[in-house]
Order: sequence, then C-alpha cells, then structure tokens
Amino acid sequence: MQILNPSRWYLHPVFIFSCSLFAIATSLVLTVSWYMEITSALEVIILKFHIDPQLIFPSKTGMTIIVLSLLIAVVILGILLAFIYYQKTINLFRLQHNFIYNFTHELKTPVTSLRIYLETFIRHPMEPEDIKKYSRTMLEDIDRLTENINSILNLARIESQNFGSRITTDSLETLVKAFCKKNASLFRTLDIDIQNRSNHSLVCPVNLFLFEMLLMNIISNAIKYNESDHPKLSIVFKSYLQKIIIEFKDNGIGVDKKDIRKIFRKFYQSGREQKDDVSGSGLGLYLVSSIAAIHGWRVSAASKGTGRGTKFTITIPWASIAGIREKNLWKRLKKSVSWS
Repeated sequence: MQILNPSRWYLHPVFIFSCSLFAIATSLVLTVSWYMEITSALEVIILKFHIDPQLIFPSKTGMTIIVLSLLIAVVILGILLAFIYYQKTINLFRLQHNFIYNFTHELKTPVTSLRIYLETFIRHPMEPEDIKKYSRTMLEDIDRLTENINSILNLARIESQNFGSRITTDSLETLVKAFCKKNASLFRTLDIDIQNRSNHSLVCPVNLFLFEMLLMNIISNAIKYNESDHPKLSIVFKSYLQKIIIEFKDNGIGVDKKDIRKIFRKFYQSGREQKDDVSGSGLGLYLVSSIAAIHGWRVSAASKGTGRGTKFTITIPWASIAGIREKNLWKRLKKSVSWS
C-alpha cells in the first residue's frame, strides 16, 4: 500500500499534515492582516468625510471575527485528531502485519521440524536412545504449536465473550498451588517458590478459567524469556488494608525500561527486533492485562533492565473483590477490555 509507505516524500502523511496546518494558519494570519489594513484605510476615509462609523463597521464585526477564528480552530483540531487516528490505524496495521508474519513462522517452524523427524524415522533405522532423543524434541515442537494455537483461541474466547462466567471463591494461594501441580510437567524446568506473607487465606472470587489463563501466560514467560541455567520464579502473596498483592518475580532476561509500558499491548513483542529466536504470538501479556481488567484488578511490570529479571505485580483492591458477581462479569468485560 503506497499510502502506508510512500515512495515520494511529498506524499508522506506527516508532510501533508504539516502543509495543511501551515496553509490554514497562513490564511488566518493573512485574513487578520488584510482586515487590519482595510480597517486602517476605512478609518482615514471616515475621518476625512465625517461618515458615521456604524455605517462602515457593523456592530457584529468583532463577533464575526471571533466566530471565524473559532471555526478555523475547530478545523485545525479536526485535522489533528484525524492525523492521530490515522497514525494509530497505521501502527495497528503494522502490528497486525508483524503478528501474522511472526505467527505464521511460529506455526511453520515446528511443523517443518516434525516432518523432518518423522521422515527420518521412516527412512533410516535408529537406535532406541536416538528415538527417545528425537521424540522429546518432537514433543517440544508440539508444545510450541499448542501454546500458539491456545493463544489465538483464548484471545477469540475473551473478545467474543465465549467463556464460562461461573465464579469460584477460594484461596488464591490454593488456586495457584493447584494450578502449578496440575501443570508440573510443563513447568518442570522452572523452580517455583510460592510464599504467603499475609498469614491469611486470601479468599477471592475469580473466574477460574480466566485466572488459570493468566497464570499460564505469566509462568510461561518466566520459562520462555529466561537464559539462566536454573530458571526461578517466586510467587509472593501480600495483604494490606485496601488491597491484595501478588508478585511474580523471575530471574529471566528482563525488559528494557523503554518497553515496560508497551509489553501489555496486543501483538507487541519486546526484543523481537534484536533477537531472531524470540518466539510467541505477542498476545500473552495482553491476555494477562485483559483478564486483570475484567476482574477489576491492575497489573504492572517492573525490571531493573535487560538480564536482571522481571517482576509482574497484580493488585487486587478489596472493593473489586466485593463487587465481583456472576451477573455483572459480562459488563466488566465490555467496559474493561481494550480493543485498540
């Protein structure tokens, strides 16, 4: 599309936008300047021929100038808003384009790998140890495929509101421990330490399907974006007068400070430009942010820099705990999830 990446500099939207503003501002300045010159000339004529000023300068002249100035200001504001909307549309288009390219690559790579291994099994006799070795690699490829497909399915479920609205009221610590135990095979390479520093059970109503999706994405990131010989994740529960805090702190590759505010955007992948081996769909943390918003929670991230780990913090106000009801979960979804 030429409009998205014009080959001629004078077709660039920034240049067109600047010229439009310059033209409107110049026309306003020239109009006021010409009006002042004409007014000065008419004042000379009025004094020379003793003409009633009201006949030359109607009482509504000042008001007309003010109205015209306001209208021009509205036009400028409209152009500015249109330009901002256009830029956001272009950015979304680029994100979607990158997502399609990256996701296609994420699907094609493990499929190609599986095909090569299967053809090797068929064409060449192999030792049992080699078969086990290659089978483990094939299972990893299948896990990679499953993860990416589940990301798309989960996004579709959330944005189409196609998930169960049943609320589970239980201890958050119990739910997290049960989830980690249920998925122990997936997290076998990760040392998970769960601590409850509040000395309370921290009972909270949650949508179990969404809460487990949130946990899966955060814990998977601690494995995926980790170059340590011993990946670790610390999950700490804290309780205060007005809120509950859940901290997920890993020893992974960390996040650059300039990317902290962007990592929860849809399709955004930190480090994709610098590293070719970064996998994923760019939806995991967007799903985490959306699920937190649905429940009335807040999620934030912090990192001391690349190579120094990342800490995700989920803040659960007691007010939101009291407000979650099965009947209004759909309303929360419509109001809270960001569609941009």
